[in-house]
Amino acid sequence: MRQICEIRKLTGGRYLVVLEDDFQFPLYGKELDHYDIREAGVLREAAETEILQELLPKRAKLCAMHFLQNSDRTEEQVRRKLRTLFYPEDIITLAVSYVKQYHYIDDVRYAANYIEYRSDSKSMRQLEQELYQKGISKEDIEAAKEQIDCPDEGIQIRNWLEKKGYSSEQADCKETERIYRFLARRGYSISAIQKEIRNFD
Repeated sequence: MRQICEIRKLTGGRYLVVLEDDFQFPLYGKELDHYDIREAGVLREAAETEILQELLPKRAKLCAMHFLQNSDRTEEQVRRKLRTLFYPEDIITLAVSYVKQYHYIDDVRYAANYIEYRSDSKSMRQLEQELYQKGISKEDIEAAKEQIDCPDEGIQIRNWLEKKGYSSEQADCKETERIYRFLARRGYSISAIQKEIRNFD
């Protein structure tokens, strides 16, 4: 048995149960009554086993599947979502493993789709940075790149030059520096920018 230190009210009729070792998990109000959970009381071993091995794993799996229902997500996005709902980390890992085995989560697929849908106007470096921020590993990004036709950054740079109305004949040093900074901020290398500006008519 473990001491119950605090019961904190959350949203949607849920409560956060905090135990003596700072371990915590969410339950609904009716479940507090069912398991006789009271602040300053104790959590019986049988109740803890049922909650942590049956009730919460099942609920976390359903929550993960619901989160993935209408949109593809990365593994890290699913983990972050479950953390916001206060599921314990080992239960989060269990739920993630469950949806991964049915390919509801596939970071390589996600990265490949992300690159393909945004490759018209974003450099590969920019796309990679955005994918890193979403929690996708370098290995998964490289695997995704092998599955698709990566963007031609020379074409992208020329499109940006056309869109910005850049003219190599008419642009002064200030205008050229401005377009360099604009393209560099979008992840294009200086050498690629130099090459396209030099050859741009």
